[in-house]
Amino acid sequence: MKSGTHHRQILAIQEALRDLQTVDGWLFYDFRGSDPLAYRVLLLDPPRHITRRWYYWIPTTGDPVKLLHKIEPHVLDELPGQVQHYVSWEQQRMFLSSLLRGRRQIAMQYSPFNAVPYLSRVDAGTVELIRSFGLEVVTSADLVQRFEAVWTDEQLESHRYAVATLRSIVDDAFSHVASCLNHERPLTEYDLQQFILSRMRDTGLTTSSAPIAAVDAHSADPHYSPSESRSSLITHGNLILIDLWAKQTLPGSVYGDITWTGYSGKQVPAKHRMIFDYVRQGRDAALSFVQEKVTVGLFPCGWEVDDICRQAIRETGYGDFFIHRTGHSIGEEVHGNGANIDNLETQDNRRLMPHTCFSIEPGIYLPGEFGIRSELDVYLSEQEAVVYGLPLQTEVVPLL
Repeated sequence: MKSGTHHRQILAIQEALRDLQTVDGWLFYDFRGSDPLAYRVLLLDPPRHITRRWYYWIPTTGDPVKLLHKIEPHVLDELPGQVQHYVSWEQQRMFLSSLLRGRRQIAMQYSPFNAVPYLSRVDAGTVELIRSFGLEVVTSADLVQRFEAVWTDEQLESHRYAVATLRSIVDDAFSHVASCLNHERPLTEYDLQQFILSRMRDTGLTTSSAPIAAVDAHSADPHYSPSESRSSLITHGNLILIDLWAKQTLPGSVYGDITWTGYSGKQVPAKHRMIFDYVRQGRDAALSFVQEKVTVGLFPCGWEVDDICRQAIRETGYGDFFIHRTGHSIGEEVHGNGANIDNLETQDNRRLMPHTCFSIEPGIYLPGEFGIRSELDVYLSEQEAVVYGLPLQTEVVPLL
């Protein structure tokens, strides 16, 4: 007997397809784990031994169909639908052509020009095969976002806990730096990283990777991470950047992800204050843009928000030192599968959706000197863009 959960998921997918009013169905395809999104959207357990190609066709209306190799006839047993088996490659193509006959547009995990590589999971040859049947392949980007990035009320609560706890850990970390300096106890970037990890464990959080703790020139490397053998000593007069992300250990929990900067002295230098202010201007311009749009029921695309943030920093004269996207989707993974705030590394033309979350985290990085990034998380309801984990950082924090 098929799982009721999977039946409900297929019905929800068909409802989403009908809402689009442009496609005839959604074709899932996988070969040896090439499309992890298919497993997630279809609620399949990914750790499985599958060595042959499989297809799962969900039409806008009617019964789904599985196309499976005869030596692996049970790989999609959880899913409802008719089953067809192939052995040879000729049979595979013949059955697939027959299955899709009469259709015009089908959605697949495809991104035109690979604009959104997180979504582009179907290889070019398979797209060519589908097109050879006279069909148009369109992107499933917004469909995936609807099933991968939209949060439940319980997930929102888990985010609120995570980001509020991380905000508290920031204060603890800065206090720890001050205490070590005041008592002349040695402290390295790695030591600070491990302190943050211990506070995460103490508060019931887990993380996919260790947080960033970076001083001075290391903070100008956006993805610097200290190690026990490669770590600078934290001394008086350092710019200190910490970027930390974590979630609760309960199944389904989602991440919080924030970045703060401090200065291990009493008076923050003028250049540090100036660069932070430029970063803050970009951050707040992007946040205000999203809030103004969502309040009137409009949901911008990820690239539009990036443009607003990037233009604000460009006007300061430091645009060339803002070298990454403005933000990313947040979900059960810290980098989720919804729309990213990006018109630099990719042109993310996915529209932001209600009940999803993303970061806004502009940065200015001055090689050999220091870098400043300020990161907050934005949750979208139907008519509101909300930031949890307040208060937001408004200046570099003097720690002594």
